[in-house]
Amino acid sequence: MSTRELRNNGGEIVDRAARGEQITITRSGKPVARLSPLHSELTADAVLEQFRSLEPVDYEAFRADVDQFIDWEL
Repeated sequence: MSTRELRNNGGEIVDRAARGEQITITRSGKPVARLSPLHSELTADAVLEQFRSLEPVDYEAFRADVDQFIDWEL
């Protein structure tokens, strides 16, 4: 959501956050902040939203990191 949308619809957006939605605020198309509820129950939707915002896993780099610590001969 753009800063303009936040400015023009602030009350509605705060209500959405209060209901548990996490809202990413953008400036010129780039994320700059996140609006989320202060106190809410952990819901499946909230967990999924957080999961979707994670960066993709570089599986080759991950495997290289794991190989440093695991003795595959065991």
